[in-house]
Amino acid sequence: MFLAIRELNFARLRFALMGAVIALIAVLMVMLSGLSVGLVRDGVSGLQNLPVTSFAFARNVQHDSAFSRSVVDISAVDAWAGQPGVAQAAPFGNSLVNGRTDQGTEVDLALFGVRPDSFLSPSVGEGERLGAADGIVVSPTALDAGLRVGDTVTVARLGTRLRVVGVTEQQDTFGHVDVAYLPLAAWQAIRSGTAPGVELPQQAAAEITAVAIRADDGKSVDLAAGDAVAGTESMTLTESYGASPGYTAETTTLQLIQGFLYAISALVAGAFFAVWAIQRKAEVAVLRALGASTGWVLRDAVTQAFVLLVAAVAVGVGVGLALGAAITGSGIPFALSMPSVSAAAVGLVVLGLVGAGAAVLRITSVDPATALGGNR
Repeated sequence: MFLAIRELNFARLRFALMGAVIALIAVLMVMLSGLSVGLVRDGVSGLQNLPVTSFAFARNVQHDSAFSRSVVDISAVDAWAGQPGVAQAAPFGNSLVNGRTDQGTEVDLALFGVRPDSFLSPSVGEGERLGAADGIVVSPTALDAGLRVGDTVTVARLGTRLRVVGVTEQQDTFGHVDVAYLPLAAWQAIRSGTAPGVELPQQAAAEITAVAIRADDGKSVDLAAGDAVAGTESMTLTESYGASPGYTAETTTLQLIQGFLYAISALVAGAFFAVWAIQRKAEVAVLRALGASTGWVLRDAVTQAFVLLVAAVAVGVGVGLALGAAITGSGIPFALSMPSVSAAAVGLVVLGLVGAGAAVLRITSVDPATALGGNR
């Protein structure tokens, strides 16, 4: 430990340059972590906030686009409600629409059709809950697009007028589009293209996107058995995230980038300490000749790497958090999550130590005779 600290002080510039590289990698990791959390929240927060454990879609539906392709008969709701372990089952509708407010503002909305008296009906932080036939409850992020409680949104091509009656308590977005909850009958009319004032066709009134299922507390539901009875195909809530537009591609891309950064961190640390180990080979030989054990030499080198990595990662995380706080709320899908940031920081330190440890292993086998001129 004494030798490690002395070397850090003696070669300050060299270690500072190495630390700066690690710190920059840490900044990138914090920013990527924030983007990952932000994109997930912006893509599926509407689903995450639903009090459901699984969705039952149409049988053989394509999983990555289940919400846009699935059509389930509403009778499946009763079939699922009678399954063991199911606390509640309710119809759920989903579709994307374009609209214009009475102030002329263009808006895109992800419509969630639910029964106002079901467990899917959202709590509100402003205004009123669902109830009116033409009422909608929107995400707080929709206010940034210009919506206000009391505004009227006219759905494009249909002319259906929807009145904003409330705002949910937290962000609700689906596929990077603001969610608007509305009564199931109104959603069915919009989905089927039924014009205002025209009676909803019987077939349209019997079609939903999926059955939303909530299991009893502490119990599990046999999804396969329920699907066999209801003629559906189920996915857990987490599995259903993949059916959100762009979710899988975005998260996979960011995870690959993060993985490469972890690998780069280990390689950079390993390369630096490999060169440093070669340069201090003679000093290590002297230590070995004076009686230092292999374990002592290895611990000294790893301690040196640990001090450098922790200091550099701490600086990088601090800078990353400051940059993240500056862009939060600027319209970029960015959200800082301390568990994610902490995991990234620990990962960088651990992988850096792995790289450094692999590099310094070679100097632990230095022959003490080297320091005494035995190689001449």
